[in-house]
Amino acid sequence: MSLFRSALSLRAKTATRGFSASAFNAHYFARVQQRAPSFSAPAVVDKAFETVSLDDYKGKWVALFFYPLDFTFVCPTEIIEFSERAEEFKKMDCQVIGCSVDSKYSHLAWINQPRKEGGLGEMKIPILSDMTKQISSDYGVLIDKGPDIGISLRGTFLIDPNQIVRHISINDLPVGRNVDETLRLLEAFQFHEKHGEVCPASWKKGAKTMVDDPAKSKEYFFAMYQD
Repeated sequence: MSLFRSALSLRAKTATRGFSASAFNAHYFARVQQRAPSFSAPAVVDKAFETVSLDDYKGKWVALFFYPLDFTFVCPTEIIEFSERAEEFKKMDCQVIGCSVDSKYSHLAWINQPRKEGGLGEMKIPILSDMTKQISSDYGVLIDKGPDIGISLRGTFLIDPNQIVRHISINDLPVGRNVDETLRLLEAFQFHEKHGEVCPASWKKGAKTMVDDPAKSKEYFFAMYQD
């Protein structure tokens, strides 16, 4: 087993920042290297109501993102960009899924509102309705105190074909996320799975990678650092 894989086998303690210790200990949250919490919920897909589950996409990558609320401000900019770039994810065998605590009726009304008026317009991705807040809770993004209690933080999760969580990022409410970065991470994880090499900081397709070995990695460091 490689040093990298050996390191991955060690389970780090899950960060609890932003959640009370008692609440965290009482509930399991999604964690990197662990199986993604399963879900099955109502969703709007191509302006129709359907039930969407994580198992629907078993064998594919999934980019699951949570957003606070329908009919808000930063949220439509993120959702529209994820939707408009859905084909890029699809080419990498990845399904993008959005989720909030709003009803499927609210989702549909927002989709039917023109983008120039703050609506979503045509959507190329499913939008889940998490009215029970169970999915948001399971993924550790549900705000459990303060003025924003009951809505979700801007969480993004990359889930591999074996339903293992490979990446988690969570933004506070005022700042939208970067879809380019989600695509970059997806590409990097897929490169590693295919080639076995590891991807250094800010890696992009075509850039140098390295072998996770003390001797073999020197080739990368020699090429990158000449001091």
